[in-house]
Amino acid sequence: MRVEHAPWSEGSATGIGSLPGTDPLEAARVVLGELPTLPHLPELPARGVGADIIGRTAALLVDLPIEVVTSGYRTASHVGKDHRRAVDLLRRDLDAFEEAADGLTPSVIKVQAAGPWTLTAGIELMRGHRVLTDKGALREFTASLTEGLARHVAEVGKRTGAKVVVQLDEPTLPAVLRGLLPTPSKLGTVAPVPEPDARAVLQTVIEGVGADVVVHCCAPRPPLTLLREAGAKAIAFDVTALDEGLWDEVGEAWEERTTLFLGVVPSTDPGRPLKLREAAKPALDLVDRLGFPRSILATHAVPTPTCGLAGATAPWVRRALAVTRDLGKAFVEPPEGW
Repeated sequence: MRVEHAPWSEGSATGIGSLPGTDPLEAARVVLGELPTLPHLPELPARGVGADIIGRTAALLVDLPIEVVTSGYRTASHVGKDHRRAVDLLRRDLDAFEEAADGLTPSVIKVQAAGPWTLTAGIELMRGHRVLTDKGALREFTASLTEGLARHVAEVGKRTGAKVVVQLDEPTLPAVLRGLLPTPSKLGTVAPVPEPDARAVLQTVIEGVGADVVVHCCAPRPPLTLLREAGAKAIAFDVTALDEGLWDEVGEAWEERTTLFLGVVPSTDPGRPLKLREAAKPALDLVDRLGFPRSILATHAVPTPTCGLAGATAPWVRRALAVTRDLGKAFVEPPEGW
């Protein structure tokens, strides 16, 4: 059954994005095999420059090339080897996913990219300051990211015939809001960005990509209300790390019928067998504490691992995704005794 106003069906499950290894075809086959209802385009940061969250997203930017310097990524005056490498890696990922999906025809596919605040916090201007500290540069990058993501959505949809969902990763947003990012000298911090400004920039991207958007932040205190008010179709976070002070915001999100992507399955091997009931416990406890019927997990929740799986072993990746998939089904048809 299709969830009301959402492209995914009840019982869907998905991953956050990253996997270990360097083989995009193998990664795509694992994801498509274990997460058939809502597979995601795998990210393989172990490949190095251009495969990490910033470099990979920079490959989507329109007319804004980047290069690698000793301190990280920096804007460049022209397209060079670093930018070409990032573009090439993303193209290989799409080719591999298209090959692996041949004959499987998933109806919905999720792609991931850094959100505007994480991206502009992670790229420097020529003089060394972060992009987000320059209002003109911030506007330029926001527009470029929005256009690049819209093109990416169109290409993935054309290649696969599937509806595309975009996940914006914003791990740096809490630090942006609190003014915790160091300046180039490391002697001070960048001024905090007011919430209305942060929300407006994020909303610009969400409204411009031409797809339903999930915003992911696995910090203990993700800005849930800000993300919801910016227009996110769904919000993804690590339930096991969530600060108890945010429970009310979780409840408000569900009251507004926002879907929550609940990170509950460990992203690395816990070193012992993981039973389905144990994996579900953080989600069940959250629902019970907030006083919602557990049926809300079927209609307004999608289980995921707690975060990306880049640090996991290959066997654990398969196990974690399989448990996540089974949780999606259990949310709809709870096993006896739950």
